Amino acid sequence: MKLLARFNLIFVALFAGGIALAIWLASIYLEKDTKAQVLAQAKLMMLTTSATRSYTSQQIQPLLDKLQKRDVAFLPQTVPNYAATQVFNYLHTSEPAYAYKEATLNPTNPADRATDWETDIVDYFRNDTSRQETSGERDTPMGRSMYYARPIRVTEAGCLECHSSPNRAPASMIRQYRRSNGFGWSLNEVVGAQIVSVPESLPVEIAKRQLNSLVLYLVIIALAALIVLDLVLVVTVIRPVARLSQVAEDMSQGKISAEDIPVKGRDEISALAASFNRMQRSLAKTLKLLERDDSA
Repeated sequence: MKLLARFNLIFVALFAGGIALAIWLASIYLEKDTKAQVLAQAKLMMLTTSATRSYTSQQIQPLLDKLQKRDVAFLPQTVPNYAATQVFNYLHTSEPAYAYKEATLNPTNPADRATDWETDIVDYFRNDTSRQETSGERDTPMGRSMYYARPIRVTEAGCLECHSSPNRAPASMIRQYRRSNGFGWSLNEVVGAQIVSVPESLPVEIAKRQLNSLVLYLVIIALAALIVLDLVLVVTVIRPVARLSQVAEDMSQGKISAEDIPVKGRDEISALAASFNRMQRSLAKTLKLLERDDSA
């Protein structure tokens, strides 16, 4: 096997090992990084819904309360929960992987009732009222899922008008949602949790795409580096060694060249070429002396 082929095998083995190690490390980093990005996106969506709740309760609800006849018609647009959910539904059209729910232990609308795993999150906030957020992963029938949650706490006394007892609630709300749901709340009580969830397959897919791009770039860089190394090897090693090999072959056959091998630089190959030149000149002088002795 020629020297260049041997070097190429060594280079390919080193590059393959380095790329494999880089891919392994990158896959770990990218998966963690994309999960963090997805969680940050969920937090941003949560902030949007929280801002919508505050805007609805502080600005929209007072205006609509003046316009609606509360004993005749109930406008869900005055409810922060409804407004936040509707806003998120618009976000959902551009980010369909994300889901949002205001999971409540005793909701006015039965559709908002917390499931078993959502109840665990609500209880987490109820047991430690200092907690302002939580996140994690869970198994679902569709695979692993990530979630980000914040507590829903009754912070305004005005909320108790609709949620303290059926007798205080507007008649229009009782007609629409009945008297059995959404009552018994108290001030500063954690009654539910805002939960944004997303399948874990989303960050995995993002990480996979990024990893594929990284692998492509690494392969291109490795091929380019291999070509450059081959060119450097041919110019600095292969050609000078081949020239020296040819000179040695000629010398073994008694062919002494009158021209020296060009010596450039001070590296080992140049030193070897200079030694060959000295050896060639010495051998040429020796042969001339022998020729003179034979002629004499």
